[in-house]
Amino acid sequence: MLKRRRDPFFEYFVAVVENIMTASKIFREELNNLEDAEKFAIQIKSIESKGDQYTHEIIKALNNTFITPIDREDIFGLTIKLDDVLDLLEACAWSFDLFSVTEVDDFMKLFARNIEMCTQEIVYAINCLADKKLKEIPRHTHKINELENVADDLLRDSLKTLFFNFTDPIEIIKRKEIYYMMEEVSDACEDVANILEGIIMRNS
Repeated sequence: MLKRRRDPFFEYFVAVVENIMTASKIFREELNNLEDAEKFAIQIKSIESKGDQYTHEIIKALNNTFITPIDREDIFGLTIKLDDVLDLLEACAWSFDLFSVTEVDDFMKLFARNIEMCTQEIVYAINCLADKKLKEIPRHTHKINELENVADDLLRDSLKTLFFNFTDPIEIIKRKEIYYMMEEVSDACEDVANILEGIIMRNS
């Protein structure tokens, strides 16, 4: 049997989240052995630029389409929240260059892994949406919520360790900012999960 073709908007979303997944994977891999912070940031920026193109294409298609597979507001809201994830990830990458941080600590690596796991769950959830398997989406949105709670714990533990181990106020400020920015990426992933749960409610 031929596989039923997905709606073009859903195809866009799949492309968007796969791009986000690529960014988070590279982000995590590069942080494990960060040598050139500027090169690292430029690498993530190139992926973010591709994400911007997808965002513009979705909004353009939305303006030119009369009938959409889900509410127009949901398409727009999901598009913006997905774009936020990539924007924040890029901002995190640039922060390492801005603050001249090349010594990546274990908490930063844990945050990066948490982000990658969140984006993987987003990929799963969006594919469920594209295949109209709405009942399977909560399994992934709940996992994202759990991972965001882990990120909250990481933030508390990282700050506690930072204030205990460092006395240089400049170094404290730099690392504190990076921790907060990385936690915000997980928050943005949870925002995507919340949008998806709203879509489930309105289409069940």
